[in-house]
Amino acid sequence: MLSEPTYLPARMVAASLEGHFARHLENARQRGTDNLAHEPQSAIIESVIDVAFWASLRKEEGHPPKISIAILKPEQASHPLVFGNRIRLTPHNLTKLAPAVESPGIHLGVWYDDDELYVWGTTLTIPGICFVLEVVEPGLLVIKHSRTDGFGKFLNIAVLKGDDIKIIDEQNTGMQDCPALLDSLPGMASPFVNGSINLMVELATSMRKHGRGGLVLIVPENSERWRESIVQPMSYPVIPAFKGITKLMLQDHCERQKADWRDALVRAIDIVGGFTAVDGATVMTRNYELLAFGAKIARSGMSSPVDQIVTTEPVLGGTPVKMHPSQNGGTRHLAAAQFVFDQRNAIALVASQDGRFTIFAWSEAVQMVHAHRIDILLL
Repeated sequence: MLSEPTYLPARMVAASLEGHFARHLENARQRGTDNLAHEPQSAIIESVIDVAFWASLRKEEGHPPKISIAILKPEQASHPLVFGNRIRLTPHNLTKLAPAVESPGIHLGVWYDDDELYVWGTTLTIPGICFVLEVVEPGLLVIKHSRTDGFGKFLNIAVLKGDDIKIIDEQNTGMQDCPALLDSLPGMASPFVNGSINLMVELATSMRKHGRGGLVLIVPENSERWRESIVQPMSYPVIPAFKGITKLMLQDHCERQKADWRDALVRAIDIVGGFTAVDGATVMTRNYELLAFGAKIARSGMSSPVDQIVTTEPVLGGTPVKMHPSQNGGTRHLAAAQFVFDQRNAIALVASQDGRFTIFAWSEAVQMVHAHRIDILLL
């Protein structure tokens, strides 16, 4: 029998998560997608979250566990490592197994039989839209699912931190007044389900890898006006512009299905992401040509200091908040807000050293810089 969960947020989100998976799996089946996961039931979801939360608060030899749990049968995985004995899913057993599965990409496979949850082994591959729970740090859990094409970052669905529950708003209701943001982050769910790639999210993920923080300015192609807000001469212009990402994205659909193409795209994105660790701003065009890095932002001579922005987060129930840009973060955030205030056709991406990630764009609807925090999507 499943044990009675004692972590209240697990019960509060289980039904909503069950509905999410049922909806996305049905949509994928209607599109003719194969190799899909089974629909997880709310009771199973609730129990897995409960066990993972209590395991996250334990330590093994002084280290808190970092675990990725996937709900699937062994036969749904390619070349799984299957244990000789089933291991009951408990906080104690998860903590004991954690040191063996800390490397990225390794999932503990969990399934159920006769109302008992058990760990059957590990796998590197999982089917499309498979329930995955990641223990990030003590008390912090991220529920996500895999893409149907197996490429790119998993889609985050909910983040639980203690008693704080954040469910991702797939409809992006907080961005309706800012078309520039909607263009950069179209439908949180669709890019991860229908095979398209959200380069903004992939670049954001790469920027966070080095942990030093970074700032990217995305400017219109065939325009030099952005240079008015950059200290001249630039220390590190890229001549000719680096077009690694651009050339790959111009290839046809058949080429994009190949593993070599995917590997090349990841490398190209990581090249750009690496340059964001250099002090200053990295400048790219909207079609992802790299123009410069280490650039210094300066207020345009025809402009005034930005004194108010509106902030949002892609969570259900979230409300826009107006504030002075200095309240939103440090010098990178202030510089990004000023740049977008001056260059209203541009977008700015800011990664903080503490893991926060914000996209800045100009909102015509409210005549203000719109700062949209998406770090909840990147955990």
